[in-house]
Amino acid sequence: MATVAKRTTRRRARAKRSGQQRRAWPTLRRLLFGPLGLVLLIAGLVWYLSLDVADITRGPLDERQPEITLQDRAGVTFASFGDRYGEYLTLDQISAWLPKAVIAVEDRRFYQHPGIDPIGIGRAFVRNVQAGRVVQGGSTISQQLAKLAFLTPERSLVRKIKEALYTLWIEARFDKAEILELYLNRVYLGNGAYGADAAARRYFAKPASDLSLAEAAMLAGLIKAPSRYAPTRDLALAQTRAEVVLSSMVDTGSITAAEAATAKGAPAQLAAPRTRAGTGYFADWVFAESRLYADAEEPRLIVRTTLDQDVQSAAEEAVEAAFAQARGAEGIEQVALVAMSPDGQVRAMLGGRAYAASQFNRATQAERQPGSAFKLFVYLAALEAGLRPEDRISAAPIRVNGWAPRNLDDAYPTNISLLDSFAGSVNTAAVRLGEQVGRYRVIRLAERLGITSPLPDEPSLALGSPEVRLIELTAAYATVANGGYLVWPEGIESIGGGNGDALYRRRPVEEPVLEPAVVRAMTAMLETTLDRGTGREASLRRFVAGKTGTSSEYRDAWFVGFTDALVVGVWVGNDDGRPMPRVTGGSLPARIFREFILRAQGDLPFRPDPAPPKPREAPVIDAIGDLVDDVVRSIKGLFD
Repeated sequence: MATVAKRTTRRRARAKRSGQQRRAWPTLRRLLFGPLGLVLLIAGLVWYLSLDVADITRGPLDERQPEITLQDRAGVTFASFGDRYGEYLTLDQISAWLPKAVIAVEDRRFYQHPGIDPIGIGRAFVRNVQAGRVVQGGSTISQQLAKLAFLTPERSLVRKIKEALYTLWIEARFDKAEILELYLNRVYLGNGAYGADAAARRYFAKPASDLSLAEAAMLAGLIKAPSRYAPTRDLALAQTRAEVVLSSMVDTGSITAAEAATAKGAPAQLAAPRTRAGTGYFADWVFAESRLYADAEEPRLIVRTTLDQDVQSAAEEAVEAAFAQARGAEGIEQVALVAMSPDGQVRAMLGGRAYAASQFNRATQAERQPGSAFKLFVYLAALEAGLRPEDRISAAPIRVNGWAPRNLDDAYPTNISLLDSFAGSVNTAAVRLGEQVGRYRVIRLAERLGITSPLPDEPSLALGSPEVRLIELTAAYATVANGGYLVWPEGIESIGGGNGDALYRRRPVEEPVLEPAVVRAMTAMLETTLDRGTGREASLRRFVAGKTGTSSEYRDAWFVGFTDALVVGVWVGNDDGRPMPRVTGGSLPARIFREFILRAQGDLPFRPDPAPPKPREAPVIDAIGDLVDDVVRSIKGLFD
């Protein structure tokens, strides 16, 4: 019986505890899933996130590109790229107008809400619904700081939750003045400027402590869309946006209507630019190149370039003058020009008619058919094979694999010297010569001189059917200009860190790729082209040599030439390949070249007319070259 009683007692005790647990569960559930539980959950998440957050008190962001300052060959700064950070300023050091302007236009209830503003979110929602599009955001300054400091730009629910949690952590960690200070030192304000001080210096050439009301309003207006409202992009639009900010400041009581009217009457103006806008194409090209050499951990890089701003000005003036005088120029939309020293140091570059309208660099990026300017490689291959300028060749009609070239003047002499066929740009002679010396030789020679664009083995190769870039073709001509040494075009002389450390210095390439005798003969042929050939428009009766080029249907027109100090390539055409009104390389491009040389190097000494070459009875081609050519053709025939 005692055993039974004990069992009964234990069952009753268990039942009593079970009943107590059942009665306690609703209370526990209310605590876990009710408002208190939600507060505890959020507090726990905020605490967890705070264990592994970045140091928000640091001014500059940790992940950024170094600022790259470009100087010309004389050491004068003409451009800068990359993220730019000014001094970290306390709130007391920043012009009092700027915090007021930012609060008025970005977060009017900044001092009232706990980081997240339900009223502001609701107001923005109503405005957006009424407008049918997003016209107002609901993010507070604290939320924006959370995004700047901790989050990526991705749009997702998880990110919004993290943003809210980080915002609450910021509000718990800092007071309102500290939050505003951190925000003003981090916010992106366009043109690579992070923070108020960097933007003030970039746009107005002054520290943020000296901002006027109009300038502060303009900076505050940039926050909404830095790229769109940047004054360097559209000053009038930035001023209009600043007027909106000033009106908001009046609405919040930050300024009086009279103060706003005064600021609107004298809107902020950009500081005078330190450099001319014409260097944009060169600056973009060098910036891309410098990043390959530079140490990305350096906060600032000083790049000494090969640019000569006087030569750059000469290029811009020459293009404008030539276009103004040219007939049919209305059918030509674009131009490109690159000028370099004979060893490949680029002194000037134009990648288009207007950098502001199009940043595509037609001197370094566009691939176009060079036409007869490519004949340089055909005749160089012939000279290397043993021919001389005075040797004769037939320019009679020729057909290769069903394709027959035509001469521009429809004349087909049966006996013409290499010199005259080159100077007159006789197509049938060039094709026959290319087939005679071997297309593979022409391709191999072009590649040896730095042409990296693909060169298909086809009969039209001799007439410049492959597409090449202006800068690489100009560099190939520079190889002839410097006596036969390989040229790689360069725009960087040296790169140094902000602390003065040398990170890179240009070392000239001294690799001979052409024999001196071949160079002398080719130079004489290039001179003759200007004296009595297709390049007469570029003639100056000084030492000037060059070659014209015109692609089929007048889609591209080229002139590439050189003096003793400069090698210059010019291209004109249309981006969509639309034909031009019978514009050839011997017309507008040749005149641009001439105008440019007169402006950049007007002190060239005059020279006497060149003596005619001595006649030679019969052309001779290297016997070994003939044998190799026959073997190659035989092997290729097995696979055709």
